[in-house]
Amino acid sequence: MKPFLQRLLPAPIGGGFRREDAWIWCGSVLRDSNGLCHMFASLWEKTVPFSPNWLTNSRIVHAVSPHPEQPFRYRGDVFPPRGGGFWDGMMTHNPSIHKYGDTYLLFYTGTTYDAARPAAGTPVSPELARQARRNQRIGLATAPSLDGPWRRSDAPCLDVREGHWDRLLTTNPAPCVLDDGRILLLYKSTSADTAPIQYGVAMAASPGAPFERLGPDGPIVFGDAGIAYEDAYVWRQEGLFHMLFNDMTGKLTGEDHAGAQARSNDGIHWRLHDSPKAYSRTLRWTDGAVTTQGSLERPQLLFHEGKPTHLFAATADGPGGWQRACHTWNMVIPLAPE
Repeated sequence: MKPFLQRLLPAPIGGGFRREDAWIWCGSVLRDSNGLCHMFASLWEKTVPFSPNWLTNSRIVHAVSPHPEQPFRYRGDVFPPRGGGFWDGMMTHNPSIHKYGDTYLLFYTGTTYDAARPAAGTPVSPELARQARRNQRIGLATAPSLDGPWRRSDAPCLDVREGHWDRLLTTNPAPCVLDDGRILLLYKSTSADTAPIQYGVAMAASPGAPFERLGPDGPIVFGDAGIAYEDAYVWRQEGLFHMLFNDMTGKLTGEDHAGAQARSNDGIHWRLHDSPKAYSRTLRWTDGAVTTQGSLERPQLLFHEGKPTHLFAATADGPGGWQRACHTWNMVIPLAPE
């Protein structure tokens, strides 16, 4: 399979999902039987800052487009806040949409905390941000249609493990539905607030079955054991598992926060691709412009006949990531045929 970096085409101006009044992040897309593209993304209003309010105010929303390279339009909220008594009652984030037979699976991250939802002019205290971060868990909602209705679970589908490397949180789900009906799930975790964030592997026999950890009792390691990475996306093609992820330090790709790629025979033991850099924050656009984005994260793929055709990613303007951004949105990059 051709290295991912060689397949990137110019990004269409205006493609993806953007709203001037809101922060947009994440963005996972499927087509329905009529060809309409459905995106599930994270959104919170610009009346509050991007960070740390993504931890407290984000909610998953639904947007649609007639074509993957045309603008997506907001259709409605998918998971509005449902109260602090629920594990995901105060915030939802990191959607990843997949089809399982006649059912749609929406994996996501949720959290809760012991305070009112922050409003404009109400700063998030360090204590609240820490509680919201530590309470993050991965959940799974199901629906018979991309338009819902969505059934949310009363418990996360993957919890933390006391006494292990993944004892602090579980977030950023990267599921892969296998031909035999099992679901491989890569998940982000860490052991402490200051420890590097990395990925572990779990498997469930079906959407309703429990996820069990696989492999050695430790995270997937690329290079130095202390290298932090996140935002994995996993798929299976030509007999191998493939992963895109965010190289947070640049130690794997040579560029801070560029995209990296890895592959695996079994979904458990991973190795970097021979050409590990999958994409750069420096992009070409259809009008001929070249820009270096402040961020290019949360890669998600759209497929046609089992092969990826479009890369969707969360992006930010500005020179220094989302911390210095004026706008964030989801963008799309077409992929050349293999």
